Amino acid sequence: MSKRNKIIYWIATIWMCLGMVSTGLVQIIGVKEEVDMMNHLGYPAYFMTLLGVWKILGAIVTLIPKYPVLKEWAYAGFFFTMSGAVISHIVKSDPIADTLPPAFLLLLTALSYYFRPANRKPVTVAA
Repeated sequence: MSKRNKIIYWIATIWMCLGMVSTGLVQIIGVKEEVDMMNHLGYPAYFMTLLGVWKILGAIVTLIPKYPVLKEWAYAGFFFTMSGAVISHIVKSDPIADTLPPAFLLLLTALSYYFRPANRKPVTVAA
């Protein structure tokens, strides 16, 4: 892996994990603005706790060494969560300021996934 790719990976991954942990904490704590946004989007309040816990666990798995299969699950969860958030905001015709943060986290997720080193990928077995 080139030095450039490694730098891109770590910058994208650290920012992605910071975003996931910070939004996860906001959701677990139940900050009023977040509760209002979830209600506006039509999701039940308890969904915030589920999302918050999984975001934090996913960030931990993404950063620790080994466990490449769990990393795949974390990336998939981040992708589904952030793409769902973007689509939810678009469907509700929310302002771009509400749509950009999850779109940015989606971009960071894609960059981190694409540039991840070989030792963070699951081993594939030839058939």
